[in-house]
Amino acid sequence: MVDGPMFLRETEAKFTQLYQVAYSILRARQDAEDAVQQGLLKAWAARSGAQAETFGPWLMRIVVNECRNIQRHRMRVTPSEEVVMEGESVAPPDTDLKDAIQALPENLRLPFTMKYVAQFSEREVAQAMRLPVSTIKNRLAKARKVLREALAEWEVSFQ
Repeated sequence: MVDGPMFLRETEAKFTQLYQVAYSILRARQDAEDAVQQGLLKAWAARSGAQAETFGPWLMRIVVNECRNIQRHRMRVTPSEEVVMEGESVAPPDTDLKDAIQALPENLRLPFTMKYVAQFSEREVAQAMRLPVSTIKNRLAKARKVLREALAEWEVSFQ
């Protein structure tokens, strides 16, 4: 069981990881923030059923599910025009690495982001995605291979 103080302590420690994974799925700052917020609200309501030893993957699974809900909602809504908020800053240009990661298919991008950006273990990624560890290892290897090929010009030779 997860009590209130533990929930707050653990969510504060994992907040950046949750946001990074949500952003890698949704690719929009506002949607990622909404997914994390809604996920934390749902996790708070269900905290009595959570187990302390699997809290991180459990919380990540809730946020990933919220991302899926937002994606489903996006498919039902057709924007009539692009709205630009006043005072909203322009995002800095993306780096080659960030672009390459974002270009990965979601089934590779999500475990890659959870493992290498959010720093979850392979076992925790497998728990959060409800997949076998061997599947996660295979997807991570494939993602690394795709990134290696996409970023081949980055290789530096010392002569």
